[in-house]
Amino acid sequence: MTRPEPVPASLPAPVPAPLAPGSTIGILGGGQLGRMSAMAAARLGYRCHVFSPEPDSPGMQVAAAHTLAAYDDAEALNRFAGSVDVVTFEFENVPVATLRALEGRVPCRPGTKALSICQDRVAEKRFLAEAGVPVAPWREVASESELEAAIAEIGLPAVLKTTRLGYDGRGQAVLRRAEDAAPAFARLAPRPLILEAFVPFSAEISGIAARGLDGAVATYDAIENRHRHHILDLSFAPARLPEAAAGAARSHVARVAAALELVGVVALEMFLLPDGSLLGNEIAPRPHNSGHWTMDACLCGQFEQHVRAVAGLPLGSPARHADAVMRNLVGPEGLAAWPGMVAREDVVAHWYGKVEARPGRKLGHANRLLPLNALGALDDVAAQSF
Repeated sequence: MTRPEPVPASLPAPVPAPLAPGSTIGILGGGQLGRMSAMAAARLGYRCHVFSPEPDSPGMQVAAAHTLAAYDDAEALNRFAGSVDVVTFEFENVPVATLRALEGRVPCRPGTKALSICQDRVAEKRFLAEAGVPVAPWREVASESELEAAIAEIGLPAVLKTTRLGYDGRGQAVLRRAEDAAPAFARLAPRPLILEAFVPFSAEISGIAARGLDGAVATYDAIENRHRHHILDLSFAPARLPEAAAGAARSHVARVAAALELVGVVALEMFLLPDGSLLGNEIAPRPHNSGHWTMDACLCGQFEQHVRAVAGLPLGSPARHADAVMRNLVGPEGLAAWPGMVAREDVVAHWYGKVEARPGRKLGHANRLLPLNALGALDDVAAQSF
């Protein structure tokens, strides 16, 4: 008689089947990232149900269904969970408790691990170091005396930041002199805070990656970013930087996606140093502003990629078929620029459905497409001329 083969102590869990066309993806958050994700989902045959406390949000305008409720509304969350086949989120300030309440009812991709790490700068810095991504010197500070000690170790200038809820330059202060410390500490909350060394970088770089339900990872070309008033203004794809640094950017973000066990899209913001090395700065576990160029310059853009991952489909190709410059359309200036962007033959313009053009508010973006390998031959003025 033939003996049966021994069964391994543990077998990898089978990968769930992809969602069938007509299934519903739940999106926590109704901003423009949710809007563009819902539009990509519709093209792949999925419906989206947006859950947001903000009425008439950009995502709600294009979704098949929406729930207008607070993120801690247990009854609304219960109804939401019963109406969707999978849940994702479009920004990382959704309460972790909200995702935990849903995880027992419906698959959540990404899950609470990615969300909780990326909501806390201290946890994020520790995670990056453990994942093998170098970071600038930093210290956690909970009191003025700890801040003084951290300054003595790290030196000045340095950047004092909140550990939670900071974005687009909010929740941080640059300390250039010792006397800057006390007023900055008094102003910033919640605590603890984090003090980071001021990095004399040559450029700000971001990497975008997607990780599928089967563990496959796809990375996009590294991106060079320019900011204005702490808000992303321009992104150049591909980044104009040495080949080794471009490869390192892709490797770093792929490592982050794998270590987070993420299912979806993740962005890693980095600093390029004068010696060509990179330092990790911040992680965003969702599609990212600096990846908007992929919508028009790649075979599979970041929003379709996110939907593919969340739905369990194979990842698409991140290959770039054009060089691109992405410009954010922000506030009254962005509104004024819109007609000209729509009129250009080399630009694909995207509007987010927001009515009020407040200063600092992202209203849309425009992708200027160039032939492959053309961007590197342009000087800075020519590259930005749109």
